[in-house]
Amino acid sequence: MLTAAVPFLDAGLSAGDLVVLSCPRERSELLRRELGVRATGVQTDTRVSLLDTRAPDALVVTRTLLDRAVHSGSGRMRVVGETRFGPAPRDWREGQRYESVVNTLLSAEPIDALCLYDRQLLPAEVVASATSTHPALVVDGVARPNPAYLDPADYLARLPLPRESFEDGDPVFAVDEALALAELRHQLAAALATVVPDREQREDLHLAVSEIAANAFRHGVPPVSARLWAVADRLVCTIRDRGTRYGDALAGFQPAHGADLSRGGMGLWLARKLWDHVDLLPSPDGLTVRLSSALR
Repeated sequence: MLTAAVPFLDAGLSAGDLVVLSCPRERSELLRRELGVRATGVQTDTRVSLLDTRAPDALVVTRTLLDRAVHSGSGRMRVVGETRFGPAPRDWREGQRYESVVNTLLSAEPIDALCLYDRQLLPAEVVASATSTHPALVVDGVARPNPAYLDPADYLARLPLPRESFEDGDPVFAVDEALALAELRHQLAAALATVVPDREQREDLHLAVSEIAANAFRHGVPPVSARLWAVADRLVCTIRDRGTRYGDALAGFQPAHGADLSRGGMGLWLARKLWDHVDLLPSPDGLTVRLSSALR
């Protein structure tokens, strides 16, 4: 790891890049010790590589750092990042999805990134996914084009969707033909109040699922249906309509209309900010948006 990362960091420091470590604490400390006095010019922000944050917020932090880089030094940013991906397949999916889409979302930006995958810590499936989600790989210390790289739309379509076992049981709330958005929002609020004990989380989840329901009514094809499943520590909600338009693989990772939030287009973005997992599941019969989160 040091053989690959230290020269990469040194090159950025020599060029005047904004150099950022986005790694777990022990990894950052190891790299700083190896850099010695040169480490004083290195910043640390774990959010860039999806540690302790969700994808939309990681992108906001990255773009803020990029803006700082553009107006100082070389005008470029250089990052060494390491995503731990989490303990369960549902968490791996989020890390793998982010690693894929961020290459496209930031492809035009002045940024160089080295992503670390630790074979001693990560599941074999996650390590193997790096060849599909990165356009270049470091081989013998040299970055080389990766012929196995997949476009995010192709890669995300192949990702398995981990279902929760309790989704096979009866939902705690179900409606098949919601008559109006306002009524469905009210019904969802009442259902969430029975299964989400933390008030702040309950309000966040309701705000986001209301936005998804609004999208179904405004942009989808009726009828609109909703389902809610819950156990003591986890919640799953689905909103479905009969439409088949759903944007693209990058939808919801940033506001649809950029920084101008007054233009709307924030529904999926808010959902990705406020729920742990958001999946768009198109089928010939319509579009289902599946949201899931751990409960506090």
